[in-house]
Amino acid sequence: MSDHAIRNRLASLFEAVDGLSEVRVAVTDGVVSLTGTVLEPSARDLAGRLAGRVEHVATVRNEIALDDSLTRRLSPGLARVELRLRQAVEMLPLLAIALGCLLVVALLGIWVSRWTWPWGRVAPNAFVEGLYRQAVRLVFFVAGLVLALDIAGATALLGTILGAAGIVGLAVGFAVRDTIENYLASVMLSIRQPFRPNDHVRIEGHEGHVLRLTSRATILLSFDGNHVRIPNAAVFKAVIVNFTRNPERRLSFRLGVNADADLRAAVADGLAALRALPFMLDDPPAEAWIDEVGESNVVLFFCGWVDQRHSHFGVARGEAIRMVKEALEQGGFELPEPIYRLRLEGAEAAQALAAAPTRPAAGRSAPPAPEPEAATDVARPEPVARKVEEERRAGDGPDLLDRAAPEE
Repeated sequence: MSDHAIRNRLASLFEAVDGLSEVRVAVTDGVVSLTGTVLEPSARDLAGRLAGRVEHVATVRNEIALDDSLTRRLSPGLARVELRLRQAVEMLPLLAIALGCLLVVALLGIWVSRWTWPWGRVAPNAFVEGLYRQAVRLVFFVAGLVLALDIAGATALLGTILGAAGIVGLAVGFAVRDTIENYLASVMLSIRQPFRPNDHVRIEGHEGHVLRLTSRATILLSFDGNHVRIPNAAVFKAVIVNFTRNPERRLSFRLGVNADADLRAAVADGLAALRALPFMLDDPPAEAWIDEVGESNVVLFFCGWVDQRHSHFGVARGEAIRMVKEALEQGGFELPEPIYRLRLEGAEAAQALAAAPTRPAAGRSAPPAPEPEAATDVARPEPVARKVEEERRAGDGPDLLDRAAPEE
């Protein structure tokens, strides 16, 4: 191939390649010299590679310079922006139709989610019903988005959008894992209803009356009048003791008597006093037995059942202890104190021992106590329960508990 043919071949190639139209070619004895200007270093390298691939080219001298002119360097970018704007203007009618379809489908989803039926019938409570409605709106919005992208001819973007949404959702899920766990636990608790408003419960060592169940935490009103917020995730996994679910509750206590006393009689007298209390239930009956032998006494165990709907449990237990104690003292049974043995040596110790007051012998009964007074009325309302009802009537904050929902 002659030098002239090589030059013509390269000139036609450079004219056809974008960015190389201003490159000049000179060929002498198979040596190609490239001059002129380009805008990018990559264009200069491309021109050198193209010249080297032409047949019968011995070598290439690439002397192409970079054009630093601001106007020349901005022109291609401005041309591309102009092209994109022109394409956007041409796509406006189609984009308007796609956006209209998205709005129509989204509004249709909002309208369907506001139906009373079937969401109110299939949902166990209002909270889950709200979740169903949000899910319906989301499904309709996604369907409208897919339809709009299809109309605009941008269905390829759907995979990119879904992939980006998946990555973002995974990152957000790790970041707010505890919040999501509490939210899901609140859904399960609202369905299961392990407790009702104003129930007396013990959760994770916290005891009080249930004030409300929110989407994040279970709020108790403690017996000190403080609000205790327990995360729903911890409540869902915790052992819950519900003292209100069964209105009949057993109270128990221990009393010690002298080791030399008539234990059968002591048990009988204490049990008779316990069963005679007006707030004590006959079924199940009150019971008593010898619990253990202490260092200086014998411990008796007493227990009985009360109805928490009509009796204050704490006051009832206190009255039961008082009445049984007074009954034992009235029967001549001594409730001894701990005994300590002291070893004294020498004459001074003997004189001190002789001067010390004497104590009744170990099996001697105490002098009769006065007649016990009548039991105090224990039918009084629980103040914490009253405060809970007042706060609930005030409607301060959301609540997922429903008294009409089925019990777990």
